[in-house]
Amino acid sequence: MRTADAFGRAVRGGARAGRTTLVVHLVTPTGVQEDGPTPPPQPAAAGFVVSRAVGGAVVRNRVRRRLRHLVADRLDVLPDGSELVVRALPPSARATTDELAADLDGGLRTAQRRRRAGGAR
Repeated sequence: MRTADAFGRAVRGGARAGRTTLVVHLVTPTGVQEDGPTPPPQPAAAGFVVSRAVGGAVVRNRVRRRLRHLVADRLDVLPDGSELVVRALPPSARATTDELAADLDGGLRTAQRRRRAGGAR
C-alpha cells in the first residue's frame, strides 16, 4: 500500500485489533460487485505506520523491516483484495521477533474474527 487513501480506508473502515507492540487494521473485500465485468483479484496488500514515538530513524527502520518480514509470511492467508495496516507502538522497539510475531498473529486473528462478525471495530 502506498497511497494515503488506501491507508485511510484501512484505518477508518477496517477491523482493529490492538496488542502490546502493535495495532492491526484489516479491510477485506465485501464480495459485492458493481455492474460490469469482474476485475481480476488483487493480492492482499500491507502498509506500515511506525511513528517517531517508537524511536529514532534507525530504530523505526529496524522495526519496519522486522514487521515487513513477518507480514510477508502471512499475506497469503488473507483473502485477495485485503488491505492490512500494521501500526507499531513504542514497545515494539524493545520486543523480540517472537513477541512481534505473536502479537501480529493474535491481532490478525482478532481482526479477521471481527470482520466476519460484521463489525468494523
